[in-house]
Amino acid sequence: MTRFSLTARLWAFIMLAVLMPVSLSAAPFAAYVMDARTGQPIYKQNADTKLHPASLTKMMTLYLAFTAIERGQVRLDSKFPVSSNAAAEPPSKLGLRAGQKIELRYLLRAAAIKSANDAATAIGEGLAGSETAFAQQMTAMARALGMRNTQFKNANGLTQEGHYSTAHDMSILGRHLFYDFPQYYNLFSRRSADAGIAKVSSTNKRFLDAYSGADGIKTGYTRAAGFNLTASAQRGKKRLIATVFGGTSTAQRNQTMAQLLDSGFSRVPNRVRETRPAPPKLVAQQKVVRRAQVQPKPAATQPQTQRLVLNSSEPPAPASRGSASTAAVATRDALAAAMREATQAAPSPAASASRLALASSIRPRLRPAAQGAAVDEAVASAVASAAEPAAQSASLAAPVLQASMRPARAPRSREAQGSASVAAIQSRDDGKADAVAQAVAEATGQDNNSLSLLASPAPKPRSETVILAAMGEGDIAEPEALEIVSRPADSGRHWGVNLGLYRSHSEAEKLLLQTALQDGTVLEGANRRIADTLRGFEANFVNLSKSDAQLACERLKARSQTCRVVGP
Repeated sequence: MTRFSLTARLWAFIMLAVLMPVSLSAAPFAAYVMDARTGQPIYKQNADTKLHPASLTKMMTLYLAFTAIERGQVRLDSKFPVSSNAAAEPPSKLGLRAGQKIELRYLLRAAAIKSANDAATAIGEGLAGSETAFAQQMTAMARALGMRNTQFKNANGLTQEGHYSTAHDMSILGRHLFYDFPQYYNLFSRRSADAGIAKVSSTNKRFLDAYSGADGIKTGYTRAAGFNLTASAQRGKKRLIATVFGGTSTAQRNQTMAQLLDSGFSRVPNRVRETRPAPPKLVAQQKVVRRAQVQPKPAATQPQTQRLVLNSSEPPAPASRGSASTAAVATRDALAAAMREATQAAPSPAASASRLALASSIRPRLRPAAQGAAVDEAVASAVASAAEPAAQSASLAAPVLQASMRPARAPRSREAQGSASVAAIQSRDDGKADAVAQAVAEATGQDNNSLSLLASPAPKPRSETVILAAMGEGDIAEPEALEIVSRPADSGRHWGVNLGLYRSHSEAEKLLLQTALQDGTVLEGANRRIADTLRGFEANFVNLSKSDAQLACERLKARSQTCRVVGP
């Protein structure tokens, strides 16, 4: 065997030993393609497998930053301090120094275009106070957007335990960025930009230049994740969003993405009903508050869905419980005796003990309708009269009596009431009516002519005091106060700039993007809008004030670009 063959075998063995661990540790591949107009999937492979998202994480960082701007919490020119933690992040980075302050607009450009880790961390710390708190907000927003298999631990996407996402979830996030913040989406299509302390170039420039119709969104790479990409592209009226995880190189990842998009464009219809994604629904966490006993003022004692104890007077002592219920027992005895004497012969003495169980016995049969009015009147009069010796018990029992049955309408005068009661009693059988009237009179100390609600003493009113029962932890959950952000009405932003008619949607979109990149100062707050008309596709910038629209059109005309100002 020659020396050359031995050397060749030795090199082959060395290369195999080096490459085998790389192949064994390669990141898993995953892909997801959706129709951006409807959110419906077109292709998926390992789409819900939890993998390392790498710098695709920065899409959520930017989404929260855009949300904070829209809510008025920060502005593009707000200056964010740079911590030592942010400055120490590994590349890719902008080169921030600890202690310096930099405008948010430059941090956004660096994170979106260059994928700068230090810029992403500075954004998170500036918005939430710490990167840990910001990561929790990122995860909460992911849940609100429908990203069910995503959890964030940092703002930049560097590999960390418990930090994961899926190709499906990242496609959902990319779609929300496109629809929820069209005014900022152009950041992802820029090839370069001024980031304050340096000019940054896009990490996605190769794919944007190579694939027709591509206009974003974000790349990502770590050794554990492989080469990742979420991309959006439009051809005619079709728009797709796709995500690839686990590419083996930038070229291989871009080629796979191009193949997926080509296949997707050939499968989706040209016209569909566009369904925009639903806005995120964040659930406010409620704070559990321990409350002590509270005794509100009488004016505040309105019915509440809380446990209430109504106190009309001092509660009776346990030893006097029997005496407090003597009047009620006497009333029950009198009523039972009256009803029994009215319907049958006099009871035996031994049977009187059973009358004490009247309140706890089963519901009695309904009395004949002919006897109802007089008996009801006798019951009401007897209970009202017997309540006087025990005012404390009566004051608590009165609401129960009033709620148990609807009382008959009281006569207008005492004389009319007396005549009505006498007429009702005389309409009964003489023996039964006399027995009922006599028993009720003995129990209440009144004659037959005084059986009236007006003749009985009015119960003492209940105290207005309301005492909330003691509540343990968790009884009342006090929701956090809703944050209300008020913005001054801008009634002047109804102007726009029309750039003319074009044969295709992509041609009009391309011109709008190029114009926005060239004149971003005036058109930064404008929205791009393409109107599909019978003559062609109209390219427009809208949501401008009159002065901004006139200034933008003057600058465009200076560059030989046809335009006209469109009023409200």
